[in-house]
Amino acid sequence: MRYNPKARLDRSQVDNRRGSSSGGGGGGFPMGGGGGGLKVGGGIGGLVVLVIIFLVQSQLGGGGGSTGSTDPGATGSTSLDQCRTGTDANQDPDCALVADVNSIQAFWAEALPQQGGPRYTDATTTIFSGGLGTGCGNATADVGPFYCPTDKHVYLDTTFFKDMLEGQLGAKGGPFSQAYVLAHEYGHHVQDLLGTMAKVRTQQGRNSDAVRLELQADCYAGIWTKYATTADDSGGEPYILDLTQDDINRALDAAAAVGDDRIQRKTSGRVDPDSWTHGSAESRMRWFSTGLSKGTLEACDTFSARTL
Repeated sequence: MRYNPKARLDRSQVDNRRGSSSGGGGGGFPMGGGGGGLKVGGGIGGLVVLVIIFLVQSQLGGGGGSTGSTDPGATGSTSLDQCRTGTDANQDPDCALVADVNSIQAFWAEALPQQGGPRYTDATTTIFSGGLGTGCGNATADVGPFYCPTDKHVYLDTTFFKDMLEGQLGAKGGPFSQAYVLAHEYGHHVQDLLGTMAKVRTQQGRNSDAVRLELQADCYAGIWTKYATTADDSGGEPYILDLTQDDINRALDAAAAVGDDRIQRKTSGRVDPDSWTHGSAESRMRWFSTGLSKGTLEACDTFSARTL
């Protein structure tokens, strides 16, 4: 994976709140079972909206641990002022995160209306450490990356990549596995814009609406991956120059690592499909691959699929 040295990064799409912790505990964030989820009251259509998160760290017995050099923020500045071009993205993990967000949003700004959806509006990614108040309650480091439809932000404690994704979950990691995580969360933003979250009625189970929402976000991440090298900055320069098969394999590996069955087997030694909220490792890989191969919103209609 190489970022284009000529690409200009838009730092305004990422809000760096690390070191400004304002939250503690899990107030406002009732935790779900299975693969993890957040329930936020008073959502779309007056229903309780299931705001799907990528992983609930507390399921795995808590967080902690040291941060490795491949973790965004581990070696970078506490500011993002250093992130100006693709050259910076190739050298600094914080800037790589900015480039990924820029690329994902540039793609959907063009693709969403082209494929029959509404006009795309940007969602800010907020990176934090420790704890932070959000439109969906107080987020802490115990919660993995998630999208909040109330304030239209993606939230990410950057220690997740090294401590959880690569650490407790055993994923291979790497820059594109991190890009997949972001693309998945922005898939939820696209669902929010399309009104898909209103379809969520059942919140647990192999074929539940919650699982269908999650797998669709994986599929949307695959769509972006298919066209990632065509997403341009305001000057027409692509953010990403190339992706290798190894990049794709690492994204698939990350998708498998956060499958409900894989997490349950690691934590309890048994698999309970009735409690799933995100889908199996096989399903997550398959729907990511569907988006990658087909490249359309229509192909990602998990709510109509008989087999997940």
